[in-house]
Amino acid sequence: METYLKNILNQQKQANLYRTPKIHEKTFLNFSNNDYLGLANHPSLKATWQQAADKYGIGSGGSHLISGHTAAHHELETTLAAYTNRKRALLFSNGYMANLGVITSLVGRHDAIFLDKLNHASLIDAALLSRAKIHRYPHNDISHLAKLLAKSSAKHKLIITDGVFSMDGDIALLADIVEIANKYQAWLMVDDAHGLGVIGNNGGGSLEMYNLDAENVPILMGTLGKAFGVFGAFVAGSELLIETLIQSARSYIYTTALPPALAATIKTSITIAKQEQWRRQHLHELIKYFRSNAAKLKIPLMNSITPIQGIIIGDSKSATAASEALYEQGIIVTAIRPPTVPQGTARLRITFSALHDKKQVDELLAALVKII
Repeated sequence: METYLKNILNQQKQANLYRTPKIHEKTFLNFSNNDYLGLANHPSLKATWQQAADKYGIGSGGSHLISGHTAAHHELETTLAAYTNRKRALLFSNGYMANLGVITSLVGRHDAIFLDKLNHASLIDAALLSRAKIHRYPHNDISHLAKLLAKSSAKHKLIITDGVFSMDGDIALLADIVEIANKYQAWLMVDDAHGLGVIGNNGGGSLEMYNLDAENVPILMGTLGKAFGVFGAFVAGSELLIETLIQSARSYIYTTALPPALAATIKTSITIAKQEQWRRQHLHELIKYFRSNAAKLKIPLMNSITPIQGIIIGDSKSATAASEALYEQGIIVTAIRPPTVPQGTARLRITFSALHDKKQVDELLAALVKII
């Protein structure tokens, strides 16, 4: 086994795909995290955590269906249902577990799943585990999706797409997908991990942007460790959907519940995200400022209006070198390489937070000019 494992690692190194977690021992300017609203270090969240930990302790002590479900979990699920304008919501440990639970519960070997080729890895893995027939359509290619649906004779058809694509930063053509789903009587699931809290006039995500409701998109997955700055995930939908997941989703049934103090903290985060509209407004001002000045400096950005701003470098070695050059200047921007992105599209993935200011964006631009 040792020889086999060494060969795997050597192949990763030779392909410039070897990954190593960095321990940051000094202060850096971070443009590589998903804390879009800048809530992860908010004093109110810290206070809530401490107060709830005094009340509930740290661990939940069991799965939701054994003994781990508390009033804090129930209140958070009620809050999430209201936030997303849906009947109910169900908490999961993280987005990966939520996607696994939903997809494997709803479809099986006689059904078909239709995936955008740039969907998150967790959606692809969940589709594989479901044993349904998998169809993957080119990114945001609605006509190709329609052709695949028209040819399918599956008992149930499930279309799954990211709301905001995590590596490109662009947004799914949800209005068109809804129309196609209705035409071919397909179900629709949207993973809006990178949209909720950020997109839409009230932070309702990509669905709010397109003015879509639970009838249009019956299955909504969202995460709580990105714009909301904490940890965890949820699925929101109808009473029947949530009850079905409680009975069937293995990644819900057989997993220890989130710490109740964490659940209480998330509820506080959602309240702040709704009240402090300036965070989202400032974030989008920064994105416009960055894109405008990058264009003047001829920095080639991908097409995105979200906090995710990509710069295609091409090969993995060059992308890694560019990331390391920024690191030496005190700026963290991670190089994203295959298989996370397609071959030949290794990139710098820049992400913005409401805690950034224009002076810091200028510092980033100045550093990019030196290496691009």
